[in-house]
Amino acid sequence: MKHLLLTTLIALAGFAGMAQATDPIANTVLKAADRSFFVAADPIQFAIATGDLQAGPQGTFGKFPANFETPWHVHSHAYQAIVIAGEMTNPFEGEAHSPVMTAGSFWSVAAGAKHRTACVSDTPCEFFMYASEGFDFEVVE
Repeated sequence: MKHLLLTTLIALAGFAGMAQATDPIANTVLKAADRSFFVAADPIQFAIATGDLQAGPQGTFGKFPANFETPWHVHSHAYQAIVIAGEMTNPFEGEAHSPVMTAGSFWSVAAGAKHRTACVSDTPCEFFMYASEGFDFEVVE
C-alpha cells in the first residue's frame, strides 16, 4: 500500500512539473493605478491587463459611464466577464427582464449571441473580461 501511494505521489509530481513547464502564464502584477485606459468605442474604455485584445487570449478591464447602454451587437468569439463596480445588465435577444448585476457578478456571452450591455447605475461601471480569442464588436439591429 505504501509503495502504491509513493508511486502515485511521484507520478503526480511529474505531471505538475510538466504543467509548469508548458504553462504560458507569467508572474505579473498590474496595480489599479497603472492601468492605461483607452477609448475603444466612445464612450467605452478598455485597459489591457494581459494578452492581445484583437487576437487573444486576453484579459481586459472595461469602463462604461453611468446610465449607458450599448446598441444590440454580437461578437465573433465568446467571452466571460465580472462586474467590478456599478450595476450592469447584459440582456440577450428575447430576454424580457435581464438581472441587474452588482460587483462580483459574472456573465458570459457565446459567440454570435445578440445582446446589449449596460451600466444601469447612477455611477460609472467597471468590469473585467476574458476571452481565449480576440474581441470584436459588430452592431446589429
